[in-house]
Amino acid sequence: MYYSKNQIQVNIKYSMAVLGIFTGQGFTKQMYEDLKREVDWETNRPAGMILHAAAVDKSGNIQVADIWESEQDFTNYFNSKLKAGFEKINAPMPKGEFYEVHNINAHQGIDSYKFK
Repeated sequence: MYYSKNQIQVNIKYSMAVLGIFTGQGFTKQMYEDLKREVDWETNRPAGMILHAAAVDKSGNIQVADIWESEQDFTNYFNSKLKAGFEKINAPMPKGEFYEVHNINAHQGIDSYKFK
């Protein structure tokens, strides 16, 4: 939504975004960093990716939460880039599931959580 003193403009997008939750059993922080370098999603943003967040659990495995414009956008990216990246670095494929997004809130300050 855009607001100015004289008008409010609302842009409505009718497609349903999806939340992907991925668990990387045996997929370590180092493997994640290697994959990130290999695929380079930070500077070459994939079509349809809205948000990507990764964390390391107590066992040392990567946990990922992504928001995509559609599950098909993720599938296209996986087939064209990610799958080859996983194979090249010899990392196990994560297990994941998609859910239709009900609500997204991105608050002021979100950019301070980006890591370089």
